[in-house]
Amino acid sequence: MTRFPFSRFSTPIVTRVTRVHLRRRARSLAMATALSLTAASVITVVPAPLHAQQISALMQSIAESASASKDLSEFYRSTGYKPVFAENSSRAKARRQALLRAVQAAPNHGLAPYDTTVLEANLRAITSDRDLGRAEVAMAQLFLEYARDIQTGQLVPSRIDSGIVRQVPYRDGVSVLTNFVKSSPQGYLKKLEPTSPEYARLLKEKANLERVLGQSGGQGGWGQTVPGSKYEPGQTGNGVIILRNRLMAMGYLPRSAATSYDASLQKAVQLFQMQHGLSPDGVAGAATIEEINVAPESRLASILVALERERWTNFDRGDRHIWVNLTDFTAKIIDHGKVSFETRSVVGQNTGDRRSPEFSDEMEHMVINPTWNVPRSIAVKEYLPMMQRNPNAAGHLKLVDSRGRTVSRANVDFSQYTTKTFPFNLKQPPSDGNALGLVKFMFPNKYNIYLHDTPSKSLFGREVRAFSHGCIRLQQPFDFAYALLSKQTSDPEGFFKARLATGAENVVELEHHVPVHLVYRTAVTLPKGGMEYRRDIYGRDAKIWAALQKKGVQLRAVGG
Repeated sequence: MTRFPFSRFSTPIVTRVTRVHLRRRARSLAMATALSLTAASVITVVPAPLHAQQISALMQSIAESASASKDLSEFYRSTGYKPVFAENSSRAKARRQALLRAVQAAPNHGLAPYDTTVLEANLRAITSDRDLGRAEVAMAQLFLEYARDIQTGQLVPSRIDSGIVRQVPYRDGVSVLTNFVKSSPQGYLKKLEPTSPEYARLLKEKANLERVLGQSGGQGGWGQTVPGSKYEPGQTGNGVIILRNRLMAMGYLPRSAATSYDASLQKAVQLFQMQHGLSPDGVAGAATIEEINVAPESRLASILVALERERWTNFDRGDRHIWVNLTDFTAKIIDHGKVSFETRSVVGQNTGDRRSPEFSDEMEHMVINPTWNVPRSIAVKEYLPMMQRNPNAAGHLKLVDSRGRTVSRANVDFSQYTTKTFPFNLKQPPSDGNALGLVKFMFPNKYNIYLHDTPSKSLFGREVRAFSHGCIRLQQPFDFAYALLSKQTSDPEGFFKARLATGAENVVELEHHVPVHLVYRTAVTLPKGGMEYRRDIYGRDAKIWAALQKKGVQLRAVGG
């Protein structure tokens, strides 16, 4: 039997990696006889030259160890069961070093650290080519896990909350491994990271908040929380000074010795309010103080959640796309990375099945002067009880049978029906009072979600705008339509209004479908620096953060 001795600074199979502690990854490491990569010191494994029979034994060990994974089995079949990590070559060494550096840096991306303790023990115990084969496969498995985590996230969205129905485009493991072997290892691993400017800015803000937490020997933060419930311009007192100091620490106010609620403090409060989705009146009321008093630890947790969400959407979003942030109550058209149109929105109520879901699709057409086909759930849960009490209730809605015929209410005994047996559809013809307003924007999906106009304009003045049954209402639907049509007609406004004037339902196809992304971001970066934060209206981010913590993600304080 050939012996595989350890030598500190000779050509390694496993090179330096800082010791990290992690409770996860047990399932993958068990596959390769509990493999881990902790190294408080440098660990090196130097294989002696292998003879033909030993190479065969190594290949057999690789085949056996890879058999538990479809991707690994297929990959190693394509290589003839030859090692790509555990071989004595400069390329293999570069792969090992690049992977271990990336694994070591995983917490910098808000990923849970990787447990490497068992691998170190197994590597120290290598005495045969069979041991070496197990190490080879374990390295490959570690690579696949890291690649998936950094590309598309550590969590499966649908397992966190039923409203997160986003489909994450997971990459094929065989292709990822094959391309890694063919590429510059360090460069390829770097390209696995999301390339969006938002991801890079979130990482920068993460590092900034970690420094805030690490200030003054771990006693960092933004200072004393603001007492009381309201402060207005002209006020003085200790509470105003505390408010001033906290806003200075947070970067909203230049250094000041003022002891009154002066114009500079008012301006700082307004800036804070704008960046936190609050009415910018310059008065520090209860809602504003509550947000000002949010701890940096909580903001950092929001950043870590946003990084995970960004990994879920690590795909081509389209040069032109529609971005609806549910927590921000806005809908935007993005052209080549810049906002070309923005309007306020109303989203689903925070109750039952009315919460707006998160997913991506493609807008295909708009309907001018739409008919409202009342969803079955609304028809039987809301309107049927009303009509059972009063057959003429909701008179703006037509009763339509299964053959599409309008039925007179005088001929219907509503009391005989239940939510399961009600045989009619409810429809509202096109009109100014139509629940969908005068235009709706369709990206057909199984959730029956779309963007539309509304006659209820007053709701757009609210700070929190969660009132719909799940669809997205737009404050400026006509302008939104003009912006979409501008790519296919020289007179989008005239084109739209001519069809609107007919009063008849009119379907207008978009010559180029536009990707639509319904997202949920409570932490959003500003291109020129700084952050915007929003409230977790549906509690989804709290669930994601709990799941990340369970994986092993932790808040870090850096500095001292």
